[in-house]
Amino acid sequence: MNTVCKHPQVRIVAREEDAEFVECQQCGEVFDSDEFRDMEIEEKTAEDEEES
Repeated sequence: MNTVCKHPQVRIVAREEDAEFVECQQCGEVFDSDEFRDMEIEEKTAEDEEES
């Protein structure tokens, strides 16, 4: 069974004018830092719903 990486450790790998790209130190995925923030918000919302 594949587990989903929650990207616990990331590092900045590139910056452009309006974008910053980060790489997960666990799985190696590279993505826009805005996407990473969106993932954190979605995860928090899902956890809050489960607790209710």
